[in-house]
Amino acid sequence: MSVRKIPKNHLFVTGGYSSSKSKEMVPFESLLEKDYLILRDFDPTVEKFETQPVRIPVPGVPKGYVPDVLSRHRRDPNTGVVRKPLLVDVKHTDDLKRNEKKYAPKFAAAHRYAENEGLEFSIVDQTQIRTARLAFLKFLREFRNVSPLEADIERVLECIGDRQSSLEVLLDKLTPTTEGRLYWLPIIWSMVLTGHLATDLDQPLTNDVPLRRTEDWP
Repeated sequence: MSVRKIPKNHLFVTGGYSSSKSKEMVPFESLLEKDYLILRDFDPTVEKFETQPVRIPVPGVPKGYVPDVLSRHRRDPNTGVVRKPLLVDVKHTDDLKRNEKKYAPKFAAAHRYAENEGLEFSIVDQTQIRTARLAFLKFLREFRNVSPLEADIERVLECIGDRQSSLEVLLDKLTPTTEGRLYWLPIIWSMVLTGHLATDLDQPLTNDVPLRRTEDWP
């Protein structure tokens, strides 16, 4: 539950982000923060997250300091290790540079708080957020309301087989027509979004993007 209510702001876009990893609508204070929430939402290592999570006392700062996001992680299925919860402040690099002296005592207090509470604290900027992965995830989110027929899912998996296939090759196997491609494309991207298919989200989105079955789907 947020310890601070985000006020209306005429300089930044504020709003709420809906995620299955949160019990309630997650408030965000800028578009950059919303973009970071998208990365958290689609990170399989993240179990849940919340925004405006804790108020940290800071000498000389009456209201203290409230970082932006706290993420809690799933147990690693291979090692059994659970990563420490991650406390993050989302900032633009120019803001960090312009307000370095203002933020210094807040960040120092956050590092001390995290160490005492068994957390990690990190500052994340736009160079770490607005990546090829974010662009790919934003594209995939457009297909979150697509509900493929089970028969269509099985047909796609059959065409993929046991080997990796490019999107272009897969479409050629599924249909010879342009109209057919328009039918199958939303199904394929929905299957990537739901985990039936896997791909490299860190590469640019092209017709050569590689697709493969995930281990969870026979």
